[in-house]
Amino acid sequence: MAEFDTVRAAGVSGARAAQIDEGLRAHMNKVYGTMSVGTFITFLAAWAIAGLAVTTDPTGASAMVRDGQYLTGFGEAIYMSPLKWVIMFAPLAFIFFGFGAAVNRLPSAGVQLVFYAFAVLMGLSLSSIFLVFTGFSIIQVFLVTSIAFAGLSIWGYVTKKDISGWGSFLIMGVIGLLVASIINIFVASSAMSFAISILGVLIFAGLTAYDTQNIKNTYIAHAAHGDKEWLAKAAIMGALNLYLDFINMFMFLLQLLGNRE
Repeated sequence: MAEFDTVRAAGVSGARAAQIDEGLRAHMNKVYGTMSVGTFITFLAAWAIAGLAVTTDPTGASAMVRDGQYLTGFGEAIYMSPLKWVIMFAPLAFIFFGFGAAVNRLPSAGVQLVFYAFAVLMGLSLSSIFLVFTGFSIIQVFLVTSIAFAGLSIWGYVTKKDISGWGSFLIMGVIGLLVASIINIFVASSAMSFAISILGVLIFAGLTAYDTQNIKNTYIAHAAHGDKEWLAKAAIMGALNLYLDFINMFMFLLQLLGNRE
């Protein structure tokens, strides 16, 4: 886990400042640790589900994925039936309607389990990438995304510049991306898809830095209250935000750089 420079809270010095610094490091380590576990769960689930969706036995199979591999009944159900729309939009519905309720009603340990369950659901939603793109390109883009994410997040943590003003513009950008992506599902324009991917990478790159700084500032603002349960939930919410930044940046980069089967 990365070690970060200490941050001295404004107007706080001596032992109290050192305590805040130590707590902030532990808080950020929890954020990144939770996010990393969630990301691992997502890609493991996606890989496992994609494996269940294909077979080398053409008996009873109605669709070929690629040379020598066919969709199983399970694969047809999640990729070719109306269920695919439920799977596609379920993570979005969960973010808007499910996670907030979990934070309000459950203890921090329960919220963390809900986050990991969401990571599995996201894995189901993303599993088709293993049928569309080569394994090598998925790994390559994952490494590129990891390096970019790390650099952007560290910059958001250490910069002295206040980037809180980016928030409203970036959220507007995300809404615009969502609307454009839904439209392009029906329009199927390659030019529009390319533009969405470029903008998506830029917007989620900005959100990575913005969310990192916001997580740090939120901890510093509330550390003095000593509410450990609230801070534990804040760490999980921060992990969710960074997780979504990483996953979305990865997917947009995969659209741009990935080699298709």
